[in-house]
Amino acid sequence: MDEARLENLYELEIAFSQIPEDKEVPFWLTDRLFRHLLTDITGNTHRAEFCIDKLYSPDSSSGRLGILELRAFDMPPHAQMSLMQMLLVRTLVSWFWKKPYKHDLVRWGTELHDKFLLEHYVKEDIKDIVEQLNDADYPFKLDWFDPFFEFRFPLYGMVEINGIQMELRMAIEPWNVLGEEMSGRGTARYVDSSLERVQVKVKNFTEERYTLTCNGIKVELSPTGTKGEYVAGVRFKAWEPWSALHPTIGVDTPLVFDIVDDWNKKSIGGCTYFVSHPGGRSYDTYPVNSYEAESRRINRFWEFGHTQGEVTPMEVAPSTNFAGRMVQPKVASNTFAYKEIPINPEYPHVTDLRKK
Repeated sequence: MDEARLENLYELEIAFSQIPEDKEVPFWLTDRLFRHLLTDITGNTHRAEFCIDKLYSPDSSSGRLGILELRAFDMPPHAQMSLMQMLLVRTLVSWFWKKPYKHDLVRWGTELHDKFLLEHYVKEDIKDIVEQLNDADYPFKLDWFDPFFEFRFPLYGMVEINGIQMELRMAIEPWNVLGEEMSGRGTARYVDSSLERVQVKVKNFTEERYTLTCNGIKVELSPTGTKGEYVAGVRFKAWEPWSALHPTIGVDTPLVFDIVDDWNKKSIGGCTYFVSHPGGRSYDTYPVNSYEAESRRINRFWEFGHTQGEVTPMEVAPSTNFAGRMVQPKVASNTFAYKEIPINPEYPHVTDLRKK
């Protein structure tokens, strides 16, 4: 259901309480109780994650087809992945049929657009479901879902620096619908496609000594529960379309990640990520297969390009001895001074570069 309206879960709990316990439930009751709750923010029932328009509506015979539409599922690129989706749905239906879910609904709030758009936390959520299914005598394995994670959260690249492993993956970034604007064919509402999000995960990381930065901004890492392993999301403006939110903010690309050694005051390494071809190439055709698509994605990740060692900036100054100009050294107090953005209590797992 759409949780954009904060009172929806409260109303849904009241609706669940109206279902009679251990008694016969009329077929039409489901439609009457949940029709006005299973909608999107505009009230459209067809855009709900669970669409019950054709389940058993007493209004017309076309609404009594016994069909429940699960509109939140993406169409997978392979038939075996579709079978896996159907297996999960059938298993959950069987489990809930035997043991109905009677717990309080969880108010996730902004966590849905914070941690649950990152691959690590989505995988941890699926892992919890798999464990519960196995406890209920439904044999499931977590690695059955690996194709879904690699499809939805593709790997951009990995780099190892002094034993520290850093992994960069795509994360999900919802695009906001913008206000109405005039176009050549009338009124239109565009979506803000200027934003992207990535997940960065580090292993064998000593938080007391090292700091991870992105474009000179400290990335707030969250522990995963495994010693030395941390994860974070980075939200950034990748494109600059003619109409978007915050048009005065420029693009943040390319993203330069640095592992800064705070003890020795230098960057020990990092990587660079581009949202398009580093050389500025514009492809004329779509990838012919998944291998070409993967190669294009790999080309946008460099294991170098990070901030180098001790650097003394040079400043050009006018000379007083002859008619010309000379280069004079200027000693910097701390070349690797990075900026730290205050943690947003609503989105603590994501560093938003637009606020730099």
